[in-house]
Amino acid sequence: MQDRAGTGDAQKYQKFKKVDGATYEKVNTFLRKRTYVTAREWAIARLCADFKTTGGSEMTFIGEHLPELVPFMTDTYTPQAVNQARSAFKRKVKKAGATFFYGAMCGFFTAEELDDILFEASEVAKFLLEVEGTSLDIDEEISIEDRITDVMRNVAESAAKLRRSRESGEEQEGAVHDEPAGPGEDQAGSEERNPVPEGQEGDVPDPGAPVEVQARETSAEVPDQDREAGPPGGEGGA
Repeated sequence: MQDRAGTGDAQKYQKFKKVDGATYEKVNTFLRKRTYVTAREWAIARLCADFKTTGGSEMTFIGEHLPELVPFMTDTYTPQAVNQARSAFKRKVKKAGATFFYGAMCGFFTAEELDDILFEASEVAKFLLEVEGTSLDIDEEISIEDRITDVMRNVAESAAKLRRSRESGEEQEGAVHDEPAGPGEDQAGSEERNPVPEGQEGDVPDPGAPVEVQARETSAEVPDQDREAGPPGGEGGA
């Protein structure tokens, strides 16, 4: 593609011919059943990849010629609208990737189930490329699939090691908590659980003192409510 796209490039563009005549709503429904992206995001992501220059994608050109480039897009876009759709596509791909890798690493899926998910995802991706009219060289397709397989193998191995490490750490922590308390620890723990309120240390009776002494000390601390109580009616009754 030239460094600067022109009107001639729009006329020669041959993508999305298999959906020529389809409405935006129909294409959008088709996509939402299989992916997270909308028809607008799908089309603009494809165009940004095809009309990429050394300085980035041709946002202005894509927006001005959008109806010519994509049959189901009927309106032109500003460069800002093109950039927003491009950013939305990128954000959704990142979220989908994070969701998939979490499912792969948390142990929810077996290795066979992950293989099935990857196979189904690759078939949908190939179908979308076929519908939009993008063809991959067989060697390039095999190379992409091999790289994905290698990544998933490393993810599965790392996830298994991580789970084993966490399980081992939890077992060791549980063993530490289950150790019996040493001599004197029960008494210290009891004192910590039932501390004597500050300022009342002297009010606690001595366990070794005679019963009579304890009784006198306790009774002496109880105030004589009859003496402290004022006359009926308060100060005005005096």
